[in-house]
Amino acid sequence: MKVDSVAPAQEETRDNRGADRGRRAALRHFLRSRRARISPRDVGLTVGGRRNTPGLRREEVAVLAGVSASWYTWLEQGRDIKVSEDVLDAVSKALNLDRTERAHLYLLAGVNPPTARQEATPEELSRLRLAAEAWQPAPAFVVDRYWNVLVSNAPARTLLGVQDKDSNYLWSFFTDGRNRSRYPHWTDVASRLVGQFRVQAVRFLDDPNFERLATRLCSASPDFERMWARHETRDTGIATVEVRSAPGRRAAFHHVVMGLHQRSEPLLMLYMPAQTDGDRTG
Repeated sequence: MKVDSVAPAQEETRDNRGADRGRRAALRHFLRSRRARISPRDVGLTVGGRRNTPGLRREEVAVLAGVSASWYTWLEQGRDIKVSEDVLDAVSKALNLDRTERAHLYLLAGVNPPTARQEATPEELSRLRLAAEAWQPAPAFVVDRYWNVLVSNAPARTLLGVQDKDSNYLWSFFTDGRNRSRYPHWTDVASRLVGQFRVQAVRFLDDPNFERLATRLCSASPDFERMWARHETRDTGIATVEVRSAPGRRAAFHHVVMGLHQRSEPLLMLYMPAQTDGDRTG
């Protein structure tokens, strides 16, 4: 009996085509829905004649975005056209998209969203503070893109040596000598932190503050300078960290890094107990 088969490459191509069709269909629906929710009066346009459908017309969005009506129509139809960040930004403004919607439009159009700095709002920071406090008795803290500490709970300060607000976690880790005795495997932890910071810095190549911080750390810490020169990268997956919680006793934690949805900052550092404090000594 003959059995038809499909080569893996053909299956992958078929899957890619299916995913691309789904993305374009989602783009059509998204743009139409955003256009329908805006009244011409909301954007200062004069309304004339009867309108059969609610919201803006395609031609009006094109005028507001400064593109041709044909081009915007092709975009909304999900055609395979070249799309630039400047044009997507103009369309986002024309449709009054918020930060999340703007990033969503970029992804649907097949373009990586811009990595503009996104500081936590007071409301977000307040909720993150509540999350860190609720995580006790385990350590938890929040950092921005440069790893400046925004929030920390008491266990993070006492067990991990995380300084209070307005300090830099990476700086204190490498310049505070007490961390050498606090972490039994200090070199491993330090290497992982540097690799993660390297990945973070590459995400923001247009931000000179990363290089400035790295230069300062290289001057202040020979260990950081040596590890930074290796150009190693580490992901932010779950890692196990051991800490000396008391003389002759160790506590083990699973370190998890979490971020807000589609955001590069702030980052919530959670430490989940891996075993009881009395399970290890030394």
